[in-house]
Amino acid sequence: MDMPVPDPDILARKAEISTRLRSVLPEDAVITDEIELKAYECDALSAYRCPPLCAVLPATTDEVSAIMRICHDMGVPVVPRGSGTSLAGGALPTSDSVILGVARMADVLETNYADRYIRVQSGRTNLSVTGAIEEDGFFYAPDPSSQLACAIAGNIAMNSGGAHCLKYGVTTNNLMGVTMVMADGEVVELGGPHLDAAGLDLLGLVCGSEGQLGVVTEATLRILAKPEGARPVLVGFSSNVVAGACVSDIIKAGILPVAIEFMDRPCIEATEAFTGAGYPDCEALLIIEVEGSEAEIADQLGRITAIARRHDPIEIRESASADDSARIWLGRKSAFGAMGQKGDYICLDGTIPVGELPHVLERIGELSSQYGLGVGNVFHAGDGNMHPLIIYDANKPGDLDKAEAMGSDILRLCVEVGGCLTGEHGVGIEKRDLMGVQYSPEDLELQMQVKDVFDPAWLLNPAKVFPLEASAKRRENQTSPMEAQSPKAGDAVPHTS
Repeated sequence: MDMPVPDPDILARKAEISTRLRSVLPEDAVITDEIELKAYECDALSAYRCPPLCAVLPATTDEVSAIMRICHDMGVPVVPRGSGTSLAGGALPTSDSVILGVARMADVLETNYADRYIRVQSGRTNLSVTGAIEEDGFFYAPDPSSQLACAIAGNIAMNSGGAHCLKYGVTTNNLMGVTMVMADGEVVELGGPHLDAAGLDLLGLVCGSEGQLGVVTEATLRILAKPEGARPVLVGFSSNVVAGACVSDIIKAGILPVAIEFMDRPCIEATEAFTGAGYPDCEALLIIEVEGSEAEIADQLGRITAIARRHDPIEIRESASADDSARIWLGRKSAFGAMGQKGDYICLDGTIPVGELPHVLERIGELSSQYGLGVGNVFHAGDGNMHPLIIYDANKPGDLDKAEAMGSDILRLCVEVGGCLTGEHGVGIEKRDLMGVQYSPEDLELQMQVKDVFDPAWLLNPAKVFPLEASAKRRENQTSPMEAQSPKAGDAVPHTS
């Protein structure tokens, strides 16, 4: 994976840059030691590594603002980092960039149950948001598989979803406002604890922007009252294609479960060895969860199991207790870690129309045979958010290249059937060179013009999202950081006649 050539002038000024950063931060918040920087040389796409120039760990919005002013004035690229769980290389640094980690920014700033929102610093982990409010009967809906570790900052950057996004939506549907530091250090507020903001939907623009437009330091999140009850059912099938057809039929029937999760045999076997969850011996399984009153749950599960029986299931296992429910979910929640037993893997993130699930699953199986690489499928089937795990040997020359080629074919397939390159992992470096598959040159130009407005010097999260040649050319054509000015909140648009 190509990365831009580092700026020798920035590398030569490392001591000066770190000295200026230490002037606005506590001593232990600036990391320059080569050994300590190894913790920041990659994210969860660990096939690619590059130590940064240095790393900074601010604790407040004011500290982030001071960091951004210094880096902007000195022309130093900045890579925002949440918890480093990105599977697309979204937080991969360049050797001439500063990693700005928000892990120390983890406080709950405000909780309002009457208006159903919570305001937190962006370094707070996803699961701990619910942890702060669950005793009062509330929860935060988005629940990525990495929710124990992933930060709200990263969730906003990648517009993360999770198992329950079928009913409750992804991050953008649960994000009400942010405090964001612009590329030049200006602090802006977008949205807030109200239904909608006036004017342009800048909040919608920021959510999913992958750290290209600013650094989010605080977030106002929508919280919900816990449902009266919830219950999953597990259904085993004889093939991936049959399981995919069952998902399509459930959605076509107008039923809206809170979650429909898919796992195939490689994932089932790995999770059984890892957790002993007690899954059936089958080629594929679905975990379908519904919620509501007992009467609502019984009605929905009755309709779902009736549809499943039309597909000749190997087993239908409906939860009868909280312990049953926990065991049904245990394997699915552990799947990504469990698959590590089978070898190194790349986790993809294409999204497709639900009706195309049978065809796409069949084609993935054909590509697995064609490339001679194993693949496990575990994903959010209800909204067609695919997560094929391509298994390879990192120590075998050429295996990574082969896995990447297979991954590209799968993502192209997703676009061909009417889907898109990513559902929640983002583009990062993983899919940046495939952006032309989904977007025309005119589309990409418009997207880059948006970045021009927010980050005129193109210093934020370099080498991500846009094809490398296009972004490198863009940066060359921009004004120097000393001349570039990010848009001010009150600036008028110049008018010429």
